[in-house]
Amino acid sequence: MNVEKHNEYYEGILQLRNPSKEAIDFVEKQIEKRKNVFIAKAKKVKNGIDFYISSQKYLQSLGKKLQNQFSGELKISSKLFSRNHLTSKNIYRVNVLFRLPKFKKSDIITFKGEDIKILGIGKKVLAKNLKTGKKHSLRYKELSGSYPHRSLL
Repeated sequence: MNVEKHNEYYEGILQLRNPSKEAIDFVEKQIEKRKNVFIAKAKKVKNGIDFYISSQKYLQSLGKKLQNQFSGELKISSKLFSRNHLTSKNIYRVNVLFRLPKFKKSDIITFKGEDIKILGIGKKVLAKNLKTGKKHSLRYKELSGSYPHRSLL
């Protein structure tokens, strides 16, 4: 792990939620490739891990790479951190949330009392109602409490 203990400087936080070992390894390898970017610290939280990263620009592109590689929910937000007194410019810290869903393509889950099959996962989740055959494009927020039916797989 590329953690610089002596340097606590960071411009943003990558918040990985429900991460797989592959996703964590992916993040660490991507950052190791960059000479000018490092992980200031890594902190385990209840349902994932937070990486404090030295470059907010790279952090945002890393979030997009994660979504392309693993298909999950990506949210990027910035928060006013300080103001540069010399230039009078605002300084922001960026948070990139990447949440892997608890289900994967072809899983069957219950949504609003109906069984649906996951057809695709990207910025939204594409699903098909097994009873009616109707397709739905759903936001991750709508499916937050949904788990795959192990008995049907």
